[in-house]
Amino acid sequence: MKKWDKIRKQAIVLRMQGKTYPEIQDILGIKIPKGNLFYWFQNIKLTSKQAENIKQQNLHSLEKSRQKALAVIKEKREKYLVSINDRVQNFSGSILDKKTAKVALTVLYITEGSRIAGSVCFGNSDLYIISLFLHLLRFCYNIDERKLRCTVQCRADQDIKSLEKFWRGITGIAKGQFCKPQVDPRTVGKPTKKPNYKGVCRVQYFSADISLELRAIAKVMHNGPVV
Repeated sequence: MKKWDKIRKQAIVLRMQGKTYPEIQDILGIKIPKGNLFYWFQNIKLTSKQAENIKQQNLHSLEKSRQKALAVIKEKREKYLVSINDRVQNFSGSILDKKTAKVALTVLYITEGSRIAGSVCFGNSDLYIISLFLHLLRFCYNIDERKLRCTVQCRADQDIKSLEKFWRGITGIAKGQFCKPQVDPRTVGKPTKKPNYKGVCRVQYFSADISLELRAIAKVMHNGPVV
């Protein structure tokens, strides 16, 4: 008891000097339950300057704790993503035949494609999805690259030239085959919040035959072969 009486008196002196709970614990070199500290200090009157200092110190400690927690979450997230990548490594090179590739292409097309007569039209903001779609299209069919068209759909405050250059690099489609960009009028005066957002890339290939075949594949996969 004498030990705790001494600690209590020292803690009260430090509190009267405007020290925060963590500072008091660090100075005394002992972990004191917050409930004890609150009980010891309940009758202490602090000056407005001391109260403000404690408030700012507590906010600073709170921010440090938040940043530390975010760092831990980020590290866990990165490890988790690495584990997923390791888990799917055996899928590398899994699409080696055109039949399997057409199934993958069909699924992409019927979920994200557009019904435009006489052509295969596909749009997405994810560069990997666009790249995969074009890879599968080129692998499955002997396409005429001249029949490809690309349209960038973006926000009003974005740099159209840099976006087109970016998507030319992703798609491998010639500059002359890019159509006039489509700017969303609803975004005028509204800044883009995501710095890495590259708009939506819409790819169109003029072929009614491929469009019809992909939709036929989807029906056969769903209903079974037509007898």
